[in-house]
Amino acid sequence: MTIRRNVLILGIGNSLLRDEGAGIHAMNCLREQLADRNDITFLDGGTLSFTLAGAIEDTSQLIVLDAAQLGATPGHSLVFEGAEMDSFIGSNRKCSVHEVSLLDLLAIAHLSGHLPPQRALIGIQPAEIDWGEHPSPAVAAAMPKICDQARQLIEAWQT
Repeated sequence: MTIRRNVLILGIGNSLLRDEGAGIHAMNCLREQLADRNDITFLDGGTLSFTLAGAIEDTSQLIVLDAAQLGATPGHSLVFEGAEMDSFIGSNRKCSVHEVSLLDLLAIAHLSGHLPPQRALIGIQPAEIDWGEHPSPAVAAAMPKICDQARQLIEAWQT
């Protein structure tokens, strides 16, 4: 018998700034594809807040979707899992005016002894950070691959 665990899909970004909202756009695509799954919670993390700490602490499996400077072509995505995720966000802190960073939220979960044991970041290389509600063509075209990467993580974790 397979034990189902609670999965949190956390989309991060500002969906009014085109590709800055890539994580939110990807989360919305996944929500449509996985609407029948009652073991998955979808959360629009917006531009981050301390209020997200509780949701992160309450899950055993965390997938974060976010725009990231990967030094790659626009729309390219990479999966950083476990310690690799921790290292990536620790060494690539975004310049941010937001209340907190993802690193801060994971530190809170770690200090409270509730860091999700299975966690991953899917970073998406942006093309355009400018006013607009829709991702650039390159990032929009990458959505199916990003969703596949997230589904593959969920399947691997739940075996």
